Amino acid sequence: MEEGSAAGLPGPTGEEAGSNAAWPLAERPGFLARRMHQIHVSLFSERCAEFRITPLQYSLLSMLRDLREADQTTLAHAVALDRTTTTGALKRLAARGLVSRSTSTADRRAQVCRLTPEGERLHAAMESAAREAHALTVAALSASEQELLIRLLRRVITGHDHRRGHAELD
Repeated sequence: MEEGSAAGLPGPTGEEAGSNAAWPLAERPGFLARRMHQIHVSLFSERCAEFRITPLQYSLLSMLRDLREADQTTLAHAVALDRTTTTGALKRLAARGLVSRSTSTADRRAQVCRLTPEGERLHAAMESAAREAHALTVAALSASEQELLIRLLRRVITGHDHRRGHAELD
């Protein structure tokens, strides 16, 4: 499907993509994705400020809650981050006593991570504020439009799985 025909949205197609045709920022998917991310981070920061957790850290806490334990490489792939960024975030969470990190018995090079009881409490305490931030991010859309947006975003991400890990979104 050509970009301009996707869901009836405007944008350069075929020959237009390589031409000097007008292409306002408000019609560029990368720009729109970045703006939506900025809006979400702002809403998340407002709603979750008291917890002193970033959206990235919240993703790691959520993944550990779901997996119970995982090595840093698995977590990096699951939240679509590079290992260095993931390691830094996990070290900061561990310094706050929210995550424990220990050497894997199966692979001495790997660090196995788990939520601590304090991490579990913090994640549970901030769950409704985080959900509110996510809901407010897409509040301008109807429920069916929100579902469609999520489906389309997942399809775009799945179409680029080869670019960074293979995070399961199902």
